[in-house]
Amino acid sequence: MSSQEYISADEAREFIINYRRLLKALEGTVTSPEIDLIKTTIKEAINQGLYQRNAYGIHPLIRLIVTANILNEEIGLKKTSIISWFLYEAVVNGIYQLNDLQTNFGADSSTIIRGLSKINELYAKNPSIESENFSKLFITFSEDVRVVLIMLADRLFLLRSINHHPNDDFRRQVAYEASYLYAPLAHRLGLYRVKSEMEDLSLKYTNREIYTEIAKKLSETKRSRDTYIYNFIEPVKTKLEAAGLKFSIKGRTKSIHSIWNKIRKQEIAFEKIYDLFAIRIIIDTPYEKEKSDCWHAYSIVTDMYQPNPKRLRDWLSIPKSNGYESLHITVMGPEGKWVEVQIRTERMDEIAEKGLAAHWKYKGVKGESGLDEWLNNVREVLEASDASPLDVMQELKPDLYDKEIFVFTPKGDLHKLPKGATILDFAFLIHTKLGSKCVGAKVNGKNVTIKHKLASGDQVEILTAATQVPKQDWLNIVTTSKARIKIKHTLKEMASKEAEYGKELLQRRFKNRKIEIDESILMKLIKKNGFKQATDFFADLATEKLDINKILEQYLSLEVKEKEPSSEGRTATGFVAPAPTPEHTHKKDDELVIDQNLRGVEYKLAKCCNPIYGDEIFGFISTLGGIKIHRTSCANAPQMISRFGYRIVKAKWTGKSDSQYAITLHVLGNDDIGIVTNITSVISKEKNVILRSISIDSHDGLFSGNITISIGDTGQLEALIKKIRTIKGVKKVERGSQI
Repeated sequence: MSSQEYISADEAREFIINYRRLLKALEGTVTSPEIDLIKTTIKEAINQGLYQRNAYGIHPLIRLIVTANILNEEIGLKKTSIISWFLYEAVVNGIYQLNDLQTNFGADSSTIIRGLSKINELYAKNPSIESENFSKLFITFSEDVRVVLIMLADRLFLLRSINHHPNDDFRRQVAYEASYLYAPLAHRLGLYRVKSEMEDLSLKYTNREIYTEIAKKLSETKRSRDTYIYNFIEPVKTKLEAAGLKFSIKGRTKSIHSIWNKIRKQEIAFEKIYDLFAIRIIIDTPYEKEKSDCWHAYSIVTDMYQPNPKRLRDWLSIPKSNGYESLHITVMGPEGKWVEVQIRTERMDEIAEKGLAAHWKYKGVKGESGLDEWLNNVREVLEASDASPLDVMQELKPDLYDKEIFVFTPKGDLHKLPKGATILDFAFLIHTKLGSKCVGAKVNGKNVTIKHKLASGDQVEILTAATQVPKQDWLNIVTTSKARIKIKHTLKEMASKEAEYGKELLQRRFKNRKIEIDESILMKLIKKNGFKQATDFFADLATEKLDINKILEQYLSLEVKEKEPSSEGRTATGFVAPAPTPEHTHKKDDELVIDQNLRGVEYKLAKCCNPIYGDEIFGFISTLGGIKIHRTSCANAPQMISRFGYRIVKAKWTGKSDSQYAITLHVLGNDDIGIVTNITSVISKEKNVILRSISIDSHDGLFSGNITISIGDTGQLEALIKKIRTIKGVKKVERGSQI
């Protein structure tokens, strides 16, 4: 394609095919005048230079039309959402007025466009959402769920179109974001097909070798799998037909990403996975007969094949929070193989495939209370002043909602919670005040503690005490983000009140002694006592963890030292003696900024990749709450980002490094006389580089070894590696991961 060509012949052909397909699908819902208006507006936008190929080579017209077809065919959105998607660019650039949009297409269109506009502002500088933008993103999502669905369609288009994209970093970036943000969103909204494809493509782009290997094995076993499915299905079909049921049956192979998860979690080979596929029975029946016909089909299947009672999943009686309804049973099929059978109706199947959009189609038949409840939870998380990206992502984690329990109040009201939820989780679910005063509960008439884990069917009466207040260790008891945020917020308020009291106490004592407080000396005193935050210091004074008289003595002593002249001709204020820095410790306030310009945060350098000052890095929040710093090139980075993206925080070096970092160099070369001496000589001449250990092995005229050094930053490291490479006989020098 020439540089002057606006759109290639292949792209034009693709656009026309998708355009005709969309017109046919929307026939009867979008009028000819409306189509003409959209065409005219887009042509005007093209003339004004809006639809230009982006920096990554993707043509916006192709993205526009293909995403529209995904919205219609795979997600189930119709006129309003698709028109909003088409006119978005023209509206935000003033080619088509928002007032005209509302007049011609209704208020919903303008709401959707405003939502899309907010999200695209976040993506304007970077094709991937950074952690500090999560709250803005979810606020927009919670305003109108159709915005979420449009973004899911757009991300799916992007994933499908970048398979052969030359920019590997761009492809990985899009894949990581899809796996930790958009795939969980799709799951939470019941779009299982979209979720599975996003996960598969993300795995393909971040670990193509594993993806290809599993895909190849699936292909090799397809014939035997198809034969087995046929042999299983045929007798079932005969019995279902004899019972007078109208139905269809199909086999569904487990997604590549799901297979890879099972291989990794259970540490088993591909050949050992027995549930590579599931049989789905879809019954065509009126709404009022759905449950009875599904259970009829269930009885036919379990009469023919031995069921595993532990594997029965009844989402007919109580659907999942995202509206999913189905009956799952695992039975012993031919050749002694376990087979999962899913039984549902056509309505249930459409909801399972198209999630929330299908709910609107059947509005009045089945409500969306579960989804409304989830969106309300997300809003509560966002409204919390100290909500973090981790808290927001906690609301999305699929595994929290894959296994739900159903708990009753004494009055018989039903509440859903994730499996593993405790009494405290339930108390905070009912009301914040109830949670804050909770001292235990009666479960099925028996007294239990706040740590007690609930089970489905439990009837729970919360017990309270007026003197009870939330404790720090409650954060280790609760599993839901709602409870966690409420506890954090209350603890923060309590600490703030204690800090105010402690500060007043200290000020009164100083006033009684007629001492004028010098803020700079007080801050040094606070740091000297090991406090990073003044509020923590004042809170400890309030609770008498610190002796106020000793603090007063320390202050007076420090004040005297501050006023003494320095022997080096400097003022005491301008000189603070550097504390000895032990190995692997770093001046966090000066060297590292985490997330939104947070300094002084506790962190550790990951041993798997040993980052040093100057490396491209990111932070990973551990399960214990600490932060580990990894290099972006760390071998574990793809897995961490794809599986635990909600625990990733931005990190960057700042200022100037005064620390020493231990790293290992792998060296390979000819086993010449004196070569080791030459290497150690070069290292010893380097300023601020310390040789800690050296280990060399020789074999067949070659040597290989590990050299462990302490060094200040990547600039020094690169300079040292270049010098070692110039030594005669050295063939290869590279930085290692482990020390």
